[in-house]
Amino acid sequence: MAGWIKIQDLNAPELDVYARLSEVQLLRYREPEPGLFIAESAKVIGRALDAGYEPVSLLVETRHIEGDAREIIARCGDIPIYTAEYETLKCLTGFPLTRGILCAMRRRRLPDAGDICAGARRIAVLEKAMNPTNLGAIFRAAAALQIDGVLLTPGSTNPLYRRASRVSMGTVFQIPWTFFNEDREPWPGAGMDMLKSLGFQTAAMALRDDSVSVEDPMLKKAEKLAIILGTEGEGLEPETIAACDHIVRIPMREEVDSLNVAAAAAVAFWELGKPDGTPKIV
Repeated sequence: MAGWIKIQDLNAPELDVYARLSEVQLLRYREPEPGLFIAESAKVIGRALDAGYEPVSLLVETRHIEGDAREIIARCGDIPIYTAEYETLKCLTGFPLTRGILCAMRRRRLPDAGDICAGARRIAVLEKAMNPTNLGAIFRAAAALQIDGVLLTPGSTNPLYRRASRVSMGTVFQIPWTFFNEDREPWPGAGMDMLKSLGFQTAAMALRDDSVSVEDPMLKKAEKLAIILGTEGEGLEPETIAACDHIVRIPMREEVDSLNVAAAAAVAFWELGKPDGTPKIV
């Protein structure tokens, strides 16, 4: 049976993971083993459980025990469940809980970048994707629009950070992803070389005079394509663009100079994820 614990002391050390540890501290919580992350909302927690992630404890608003959190509680087995009213939990965490439930979960070791590419037709590469809201939205689009995996360069936000996973609606647990290894696959050099050695053509999303339209038939004919997106504002590094096979733009009205990176990713994934130019809806 689950262990119900009514929160009496907001400073209790067992609540540190929810109240006083940063995302980076959680990431390093069990070094050298993979650390912890916090999943927020029943949908996100449910998708993490579906993917095999192990729950450590739950933090639940009292009124959701027999509501939105009920199924999650039943799935989590014999772990501590800390509970309190809304205002107490808001005071503890510093933010309003989405549908009243958080779950501390164990991370897993990340796969190699080559493993993510194995058998993939379309992958996304995110260079220094630092905004967790944009990152979560990109993952949601990738999962929906025929992208088989996501690779992140060092400097990117971790997809399991609470806000990123929540904005993704838990799709960070449904699509394979990993980081390039800084030692073995420094980006763009060895990382780009690895993609090309595996048969991927590389497409840099950039607003350049020498770019081709995302609708260009040659892109859709590519057997394997890596769609590379840069950070908000600055875009891709010049050396990344120079190393790519194609430079790609999304045609827009003249009075609009750019799209938010998450919106641009969704457009590119939709257009370039179509097999042989034909939409694949399942």
